[in-house]
Amino acid sequence: MTDLSLPPLPADCVLDTNTVLALWMFEDPALPRLRLAVEEGRLRPVASPSTLEELRRVLAYAQFGQAPQRQVELFDRYRSRCRLVAASPDPATSLPACRDADDQKFLELAIAAGAPLLLSRDKALLRLARHRLVRDCLSVLRPEHVERALA
Repeated sequence: MTDLSLPPLPADCVLDTNTVLALWMFEDPALPRLRLAVEEGRLRPVASPSTLEELRRVLAYAQFGQAPQRQVELFDRYRSRCRLVAASPDPATSLPACRDADDQKFLELAIAAGAPLLLSRDKALLRLARHRLVRDCLSVLRPEHVERALA
């Protein structure tokens, strides 16, 4: 894992789709301070069209059993807290490839937006946090780490 210190709040951060689901769809009881920090604007999520589209698609998965109106509500609740940016990192920025290609967009978004923090439970992204091209400009942390830091 990368440096475990948190950037000063408020800070832009990237939340991967599973983190968004944990915070708002599942209302993970292990993450109440993190959810509150986002809702109060102390942490501001950064999103891109592709990360929002992934969220919209995942909210509609049958296994989650979310009614269409609930999907819209969850999506809008998250989107209203986000700063929307294009996720095109500077071509001079070299990034390692994430083992899971679907997760690459979150890494690229964090770098392109200058967000110092990416929150994920994804093992591939957490593994990439140790890569020198990532650790020098970005902290990739589990949401539980930020929850503890907010306590």
